[in-house]
Amino acid sequence: MKSIARVVAVLIAAAALPALAQQYPTKPVRAIIAFPAGSATDIIGRIIVQKVSEYWGQQIIADNRGGAGGSIASAIAARAAPDGYTLIINSGAHTVNPSSYIKLPYDTLKDFIDITPLVGMPNVLIVHPSSPHKTFGDFLGYAKSNPGKINFAFAGIGSGTHLNTEKFKLASNIDVTMVSYKGTAEAIIDVMGGRVDTYFTPMSAALPFVKSGKVRALAVTTAKRSAQLPDVPTMAESGVPKFEFILWFGLWGPTGIPAPIVSKVYKDFNRAMADPGIREKLINLGNDTLNMTHAEFRKFVRDEIAVTQKIFKAAGIKPQ
Repeated sequence: MKSIARVVAVLIAAAALPALAQQYPTKPVRAIIAFPAGSATDIIGRIIVQKVSEYWGQQIIADNRGGAGGSIASAIAARAAPDGYTLIINSGAHTVNPSSYIKLPYDTLKDFIDITPLVGMPNVLIVHPSSPHKTFGDFLGYAKSNPGKINFAFAGIGSGTHLNTEKFKLASNIDVTMVSYKGTAEAIIDVMGGRVDTYFTPMSAALPFVKSGKVRALAVTTAKRSAQLPDVPTMAESGVPKFEFILWFGLWGPTGIPAPIVSKVYKDFNRAMADPGIREKLINLGNDTLNMTHAEFRKFVRDEIAVTQKIFKAAGIKPQ
């Protein structure tokens, strides 16, 4: 009789799940943003969640928890109740951190459900307007002839800017001095102030400063030039053949969120990114959507972890 009762309970619970998704959300949702205000993750995340909150009729509270390459935010999200009321927006740093740290306070594969990718964009290599490096070719030539003399900013161990820099160092066979920052905003400020030589800035954060002349853009990291900076060459066409790096962003939640809620979140976030007004904003920041199913995104995340491990091994980077 007990086994029959358990089966009945399971069936009742299963029948209630679709209704649960229809009702969700019935209160504000917390969207943890894994990098500080002003970062590309923050800019993109806030644009999208604002639209989703309109669909839901509930506030989505953007909660910036930067630091440690996004792993501080991930640890908070991993411990949250798996009810759909805590989500996390992170960059590709989510797949870099397993290589960056000896021990994380969470399991990247087991503690999160991969909900949906958001967008991808190039990074932009920037220098101060008074820099003697007028072109990427100038910069690359100097770096090769003067090992360790260029100070290279990056937004913390495990960030997309860190991985981009390490991949660039390997591809071009150069040696630079790495300078860690808490986030993109601080790194850009120090490039503008002449306190650090250069930085692979996410496109969304770079555009206002490039267009205002406060920094000079030397190259973009995607295989094709950006429509937002058509006069800025790619690294591949400027001295580092076949080089490509895409800074991407995604949405996760703690493992255990009911499948109908995950499906609703997936559907509504993708609906927001397809909205003409939101899409225009994202494109104007240099983004492009990354259309994937749940299964495709899950595989993509695991592939990115494997690629990162290879780069760290080749670069001789020791986890912290």
